[in-house]
Amino acid sequence: MTRYETFDTHALAAKALVLATDLDGTFLGGTENERATFYNWIQRRRTNIGLIFVTGRDPDFIHHLVQHEGIPCPDYVVADVGTTIAHVQPDAKLVPIISLEKEIARRWNNANESVRVALRKIDGLTLQPTRFRYRISYDMDAARFNDAALRIVADLGLDAVIPDNRYFDVLPKGVSKGPSLARLLDFLGIQQSKTLVAGDTLNDLSMLELGVPAVAVGGSEPALLARVASLGHVHCASGIGVAGISEAIAAHKLYKGK
Repeated sequence: MTRYETFDTHALAAKALVLATDLDGTFLGGTENERATFYNWIQRRRTNIGLIFVTGRDPDFIHHLVQHEGIPCPDYVVADVGTTIAHVQPDAKLVPIISLEKEIARRWNNANESVRVALRKIDGLTLQPTRFRYRISYDMDAARFNDAALRIVADLGLDAVIPDNRYFDVLPKGVSKGPSLARLLDFLGIQQSKTLVAGDTLNDLSMLELGVPAVAVGGSEPALLARVASLGHVHCASGIGVAGISEAIAAHKLYKGK
């Protein structure tokens, strides 16, 4: 533990349910009424329900959601496609857990500039302006994309993922949502049987494959559904977004409280 890590690492382990959820299309998906109902359900049970956001979004986006959009404040966040692992303060400020991020930083090895230079002439990629710490992300035009980018990234000793066939993320080798979430759950001592993992696109696959009770919510990317079809621990919901999460909580019999 570093001097920055002053939070109670045992608090979530004592809760009856910990929801680890993607944001776009998942926790932010569903009708306005469905979202309001589900968020209120969670807020009334925060003494028994823990919340972890597992997202490609950056910390500033999460802070804005909580402070200005009425989204429940998570206890922890795995952000930036798994390259940020952080505790969330009551004011929605994220405090990175240095001991969990140390290996991520080592694998990235300050690769920001080398990635930008290597991919600068690749068709179909537009660099996103956000300055991430341990990743580089692009908007991708699938019709123009040159898949030589995948070889270039591999030659740099890094990984590339293509979420929703619209984005191109360059990540440290072996780092993604699933491994970072697993590291956090282990660090916090959270039992798998008390956890529900939720997602809707292919970049959620690594966390849905962890073996933890999981849900691919309604409207999920077909490629994700094809990959999880044979996984008995993954509930493929009909409900969109939060309706699918609620459906899975019941299907997995994860929360017995009122």
